[in-house]
Amino acid sequence: MCGLTGYLAPPGDSREAMRARVQDMAAAISYRGPDSSGDWVDPEAGISFGHLRLAIVDLTDAGTQPMISASGRYVLVYNGEIYNHEDLRAELASTGAAPGWRGHSDTEVLLAGVEAWGLDETLKRAIGMFAIALWDRRDRRLMLGRDRLGEKPLYYGWQGQGANRAFLFGSELKALATHPAFENDIDRNVLPELLRHGHVGEDRSIYRGVRKLRPGEIAELSLEAPDPVTRTYWSGAEVAIRPKTNRFATPEAAVDALEALLLDAVGRQMMSDVPLGAFLSGGIDSSTIVALMQRLSERPVHTFSIGFHEARYNEAEHARAVAAHIGTHHTDLYIDEATLLGVVPKLASMYDEPQADSSQIPTYLVAKLAREHVTVALSGDGGDELFAGYDRYRQGADLMSGVGRIPLPLRQAIAGGVRAIPTGVWDRVIDPVRPTPQGKEHNGQRLHRLADYLRSSDTDALHRKLVSRWRFPEAAVPGAAVPGTLLDIHAPDRGQLCDMERMMQLDMLTYMPDDILAKVDRATMAVSLESRAPLLDHRVAEFAWSLPQDLKHRDGLSKWVLRQVLYRHVPASLIDRPKMGFEVPIGLWLRGPLKDWAAALLDRDRLACEGWFDADVITRHWTAHLEGRANFGLQLWPVCMFQAWLERGGAAAGR
Repeated sequence: MCGLTGYLAPPGDSREAMRARVQDMAAAISYRGPDSSGDWVDPEAGISFGHLRLAIVDLTDAGTQPMISASGRYVLVYNGEIYNHEDLRAELASTGAAPGWRGHSDTEVLLAGVEAWGLDETLKRAIGMFAIALWDRRDRRLMLGRDRLGEKPLYYGWQGQGANRAFLFGSELKALATHPAFENDIDRNVLPELLRHGHVGEDRSIYRGVRKLRPGEIAELSLEAPDPVTRTYWSGAEVAIRPKTNRFATPEAAVDALEALLLDAVGRQMMSDVPLGAFLSGGIDSSTIVALMQRLSERPVHTFSIGFHEARYNEAEHARAVAAHIGTHHTDLYIDEATLLGVVPKLASMYDEPQADSSQIPTYLVAKLAREHVTVALSGDGGDELFAGYDRYRQGADLMSGVGRIPLPLRQAIAGGVRAIPTGVWDRVIDPVRPTPQGKEHNGQRLHRLADYLRSSDTDALHRKLVSRWRFPEAAVPGAAVPGTLLDIHAPDRGQLCDMERMMQLDMLTYMPDDILAKVDRATMAVSLESRAPLLDHRVAEFAWSLPQDLKHRDGLSKWVLRQVLYRHVPASLIDRPKMGFEVPIGLWLRGPLKDWAAALLDRDRLACEGWFDADVITRHWTAHLEGRANFGLQLWPVCMFQAWLERGGAAAGR
């Protein structure tokens, strides 16, 4: 695991000047690779590469980057792991395409593959997570590539004007912001998306002119053809709508096949020349990964979890029970007020693009805990999106199949009637019968939200509402022109997907890479820890999508086929309980230990002066939240994260 960066610009600077510039860019993300750094520049071509290394496989200098191919034609910087690199090495040798190997790193195998098969074919053959920058010295072309499901990030874009214009790229925005061409121009139009979903998604970034490479994509450009041309070598949208080819004779046969595939994926991802462990929440996904790791290991696997003193949010006790049954060496940490106050001020720097998934707090803390003992940690990320784990999938599908029979005009009329009654009135009616759990959404809020669901014309419209924090975020960002997304006007082909599968498909393409995986990458890299996700092996993803839906949601159970694999190793009694996820009591914290911090960020005069948000709208939400009339924790957290990021100076703070 590493960090990469670089730039392409018209020739003119000296070798020394280019090297100093790219070294500064790399230094801005030095925590991604504390073991060594390297750079490579070609003044005649105008290309510079910088690299930070977290040594995992082949700890010798033979794995150092940037790396030049055996023929000298290609130069590569790369962040990630290729789990089948030994198989590819053997394949290259069998066809006579292997160079004289200098070491046993996967980087060297990637370069040899590019020389033998080209970049597209090499990435199609690779099993792994990666972000790649490749320079073709002969044709003077720059190629960028990203893994299929979006585990590793890559930002890029032209910045600057005239003689200062340069094409910048890197693992994080901090690296780009260090270059003098960087324009630091915040894109107002993406702020409603930040409020709605808690992140800036798809190929957009918080800055104008800077984009994210999408999962499964390659971008190519040169000084002669400067507009990046992108192409897709693997498409999750297309995988999801393929015909269901795996029709097993019995459900047990499907469980057998999944277990065999997961054992192979987990075994490959346990490849490491440094200490390795795993995150364990006690839920289905992480417990499955840990159970299979322990089966493959000759010694107890080291596992890590985070606990909360608020019992409603605490899964640490469940994780410890699972760890005890499997026989791991388990370590946990409970979040107290001092720990919380120590972490929150770091988030704006850690997530150098505003990110507002509040589970970023425990994610960072469990990564920090793990890094005290290991350098690599496996996780259960991806299980919910691939095996139908989120409650909203069932709830959304049930809602569409039920109320979908009611004519839309009648549903809209009912919804209008419900919403005509203020939430406070509903609270007074419902609370005596069903009290609002501490820290949760108030009954009136919940009823208004459910009424809004009734107005949905189809599954796509309902799904967008299910994953939205603000109903109309545009009202809080005056002057924004909101771009279309995969959740509305750019929705992918649905094919023959049922309602539940459609929501899963959309989450796999948006929420998973733009929220979950971005959150994990920044949190783990901030402490120089490599995180791996066996459930995101693309073979597992393709297998999951090839299964009939009734093997994923069966007998009222989500993730049925994955559960059956786990039940072979852990008793169902330790696993079967209501799903909690990695939820945190952010609403309670904003009224409690984080109140003063948030109040400074949400000060009305400050908001009005800065002008990014409508101060009246935000103040109304903040006041209602503080007075306990509503729980707007989820809505206010993105505003706090942007304000904290802005206060720090954005990604350009280190310039």
